[in-house]
Amino acid sequence: MPDSILLWFKSFIPARSNVDRFERMRSCAGSLFGILLVGLVSYAILPHEAGTIWLIAPMGASAVLLFAVPSSPLAQPWSIIGGNLCAALIGVTCARLVQEPALAAALAIALAIGAMFMLRCIHPPSGAVALTAVLGGPVVHDMGYAFVLSPVMLNSVLLLLTALFFNNASGRRYPHAQQSAAPHPHQTRDELPIARLGFSHEDLDEVLKNYNQVIDIGRDDLEEIFLRTEMRAYHRRFGQTLCASVMSRDVVVAEFATTLDEAWNLLQQHRLRALPVLDRGRHVIGIVSRSDFLEHAGVEVHTGLVAQLRALLHRVPFTHSDKPEVVGQIMSRPVITAQVDTPVLELVPRMAEGLHQIPVVGADGKLAGMLTQSDMIAALYEKNLAAARGVPGLRSVA
Repeated sequence: MPDSILLWFKSFIPARSNVDRFERMRSCAGSLFGILLVGLVSYAILPHEAGTIWLIAPMGASAVLLFAVPSSPLAQPWSIIGGNLCAALIGVTCARLVQEPALAAALAIALAIGAMFMLRCIHPPSGAVALTAVLGGPVVHDMGYAFVLSPVMLNSVLLLLTALFFNNASGRRYPHAQQSAAPHPHQTRDELPIARLGFSHEDLDEVLKNYNQVIDIGRDDLEEIFLRTEMRAYHRRFGQTLCASVMSRDVVVAEFATTLDEAWNLLQQHRLRALPVLDRGRHVIGIVSRSDFLEHAGVEVHTGLVAQLRALLHRVPFTHSDKPEVVGQIMSRPVITAQVDTPVLELVPRMAEGLHQIPVVGADGKLAGMLTQSDMIAALYEKNLAAARGVPGLRSVA
């Protein structure tokens, strides 16, 4: 066999999967859990009669999407519910109006795909739902449009609820947003700083439009992959600057029971925006910022700012008080933290979204330092300056 033909055949062999063993087991367990629950609940709800269908075969294909590839646009809630419902309606209608089974099946598939495109709910197993409505035999035909509600609607809703619970419980975000994030979160014409560099939302939208094909990956995941690829390429070219290299180590902190006036004085004295709040084991349990003080002081306008803030900080000489008295009552939590070995570049998007400082913790979970916007700017400046001079950065870890 010529080498060109052999290479042609080899081109159809799928590449090795990057999915680890845990993810494979998670997908299998989810499908087992999902189909078993759908079958048992449907069997318990529906009447036990000879003509009752309590579980349809297309649910197996839906389970593959919902549990094995939950990030796919084809596996999102509107896809399974809308796709299966419109396919079932179209399938039943074609079975009733067209006597020739082959023609009815072909029409059902074609019309279902068109309807799913129109309703933005493409779900491949829905094609099997349409075929089942046409070729399911006398039992399905006798059910008529009741087939749409039970078992199609019932099975779809039960499987979706199972996927919502199982995916999130096993560490997989579901569902995934299908629209772009708000491009102007501050209600101005400017986007976030991170969006002004590299590719923009509009760039990705234009490329997807010109690609003109359905892709089996969510837009948010696709954008995340591109951003991580850019970040990895930067790391490969310039090395990595870790949080441990640039973070502030002598951190001013507060505890849960630190009084408000004491915490405010620390912010003022050290000219800080926020204080990490620690427990007795030096684990970060919250963060208190100037914004937290202003929010709990009820400051909405500049009028009376000093008086309102003074009222918040003034300690009440009673055991019980409705007014917050200690930092633990006004701190923000949960807290976004970084590890000492986290590359600084990975935190740029967080800082660009509005964070001014991020607590850095060690392997033991205890506070090791604080990374501020100033630290990050200095690190990136040093890195780029060293790269421009053609010498390795002093704080670079390859």
